[in-house]
Amino acid sequence: MNRVIAIDGPSGAGKSTIAKLLAQDLGYEYLDTGALYRAVALGLLHLGLNEETGDDELAAALEKIKVSFRMGRVFLNHKDVSQEIRSPEASHFASVFSARRLVRELLLDIQREALHHADLVAEGRDMTTVVFPYAYRKFYLDASVEERAERRTLEMKTKGYEVSREKICLDIIERDARDSGRDLAPLKIAEDAVLIDSTGMSVQDVFRKVLEIIRQDEQR
Repeated sequence: MNRVIAIDGPSGAGKSTIAKLLAQDLGYEYLDTGALYRAVALGLLHLGLNEETGDDELAAALEKIKVSFRMGRVFLNHKDVSQEIRSPEASHFASVFSARRLVRELLLDIQREALHHADLVAEGRDMTTVVFPYAYRKFYLDASVEERAERRTLEMKTKGYEVSREKICLDIIERDARDSGRDLAPLKIAEDAVLIDSTGMSVQDVFRKVLEIIRQDEQR
């Protein structure tokens, strides 16, 4: 079986950035599971669904949605939505719909199927605990709410969105509570995951620390 390095953590902790750097350095494929959830959320929004939608309507809508992730691009019903899914609205509803069992069951098989094609660096909320509990190496990236809010604000402004740092901070606190408090696949630190708090650390510092741990394992 191919190898997978799994990375979990809350919103804005730097998972995507570190995962991409690791994949490039190690020659692995990068699996952005958050992008898959955002794409599903976008598809459901396009179909008029919201937080109050019942399971029967949700199941019928999911049958009309096909998502895939290849070569760093995200596709919704064969349309590249890699930029569209980065909107604040898609981010919010990705967290909302990810708490629904039907959505998680749909994407579980898609995520695991990717491992049949290549070694992976996979990041998300339940990579180390649910999707890839047998991962070759597990990491949990975290940072203070203030730092994560600052990072997300800069990211959104760079992409042209008008955002409020205070609003983003509140959104992060709300999402942390929702992700860690849900009954289905809650965000938590796996017992065998390495916890890295990146508060005050540069991207390169975090990357070097993670890569050093991986290299040490390979030398044993």
